[in-house]
Amino acid sequence: MKVGYVVNSYPMPSHSFIRREIRALERQGVEVHRFSMRTDRDRLVEPADLEELERTEIVLEATGALGLAKAILKTAQHDPAGLVRAARMTMHLCRRTDAGIIRNLVYLAEACYLHRRFGDLFIAHAHAHFGSNPTTVALLMHALGGVSYSFTVHGPEEFDRPMALAIDKKLEHCAFAVGVSSFGRSQLCRWARPESWDKIKVVHCGIEPSRFDMTPPMPDAPLRLISIGRFVEQKGQLVLIDALARHRAAGGEATLTLVGDGPMQGMIEDRIAEHGLEAAVRLTGWVAEAEVEKLLADSHLLAMPSFAEGLPMVMMEAMAMGRPVLGTYVAGIPELVTEDTGWLVPAGDVPAMAQMLDRIAALPLIDLRRMGDVARGCVFERHDVNNEAGRLRSHLQAVSLAGVPDVILDRTARPRSVADKIR
Repeated sequence: MKVGYVVNSYPMPSHSFIRREIRALERQGVEVHRFSMRTDRDRLVEPADLEELERTEIVLEATGALGLAKAILKTAQHDPAGLVRAARMTMHLCRRTDAGIIRNLVYLAEACYLHRRFGDLFIAHAHAHFGSNPTTVALLMHALGGVSYSFTVHGPEEFDRPMALAIDKKLEHCAFAVGVSSFGRSQLCRWARPESWDKIKVVHCGIEPSRFDMTPPMPDAPLRLISIGRFVEQKGQLVLIDALARHRAAGGEATLTLVGDGPMQGMIEDRIAEHGLEAAVRLTGWVAEAEVEKLLADSHLLAMPSFAEGLPMVMMEAMAMGRPVLGTYVAGIPELVTEDTGWLVPAGDVPAMAQMLDRIAALPLIDLRRMGDVARGCVFERHDVNNEAGRLRSHLQAVSLAGVPDVILDRTARPRSVADKIR
């Protein structure tokens, strides 16, 4: 079975869950071809990401603007009817979405290019990650004919702007869609016809248990927090900094390590200085997975003060290392964090976060260890990447068995049978 993965920017430091999913599918016999519109090479520090980059076809590097224009012309020459269908869909998206006509025409060109690449490689199904432009390209490939598609929605962007992203149209034409939590699935159901709800699945992002064969001991020290994520509004790091300031002003000794970078870094640095927390807060920037694991091992718990989320991968990894987590009542987080594995507070509530830090700091180390052990068992049970990839594989297999109603054109425009393409 072959599938083409379509992602906007891959590999990325924050998208390691896609790499793990792909590798798990490959271990289960699925042949995966990776297609990314672009990548940010300079941000890649993880060896596995650098290796993945070598396996990925970067569309804009492979073809350039001229190549995309040629892809449209070739499609007009060999399949004018398909191009008309895709152009009509593009115009519909222009009216519906906030991407604008130029950007949607670029998506059409990318779809034309990938449509022919799928034909060259005998791939009949595309799976896109994120419901934004990667799924737009997959939808237009489907309109061209011969390629079915599915997509995984992570949130929160798709939940914030479903109409602007034409999520309903993408759900209408897909073979199936995936939410990474039950909450995510529920949000997709809002934009799908009730009779289509059964094609909306839940496949969790997964961890590799082999990476977490040992639980590092917790440090015998005052409470050490770690927070990992992009420095953007939705992650809420300012709330955690303000709460830490209150905790320390009341005599607490907790410290914080912030891992990541992003557009809010200057604001975060200013807030740390405003509270005089330079000695209590450490900024590391983005680091490789091995360094993240060392930092987690040197901490007592992961704190995620998010305003909006999907289901944070980093929470699963912290739990796999035997660390409880502190999060917010947002999206799929309550499905992962229970009273036995961590703590939840209302998003944006600085006093509640500060009070929770006081409460956690007063706990005996043995209680934190016990919660960490429970968290480890829970995440292994629910988020083993091999099990979750098996679920996805079964959905992909069902599409393969059902067949695809159209044909894919090769370089000479010779139709191939669906059976030939899928096998």
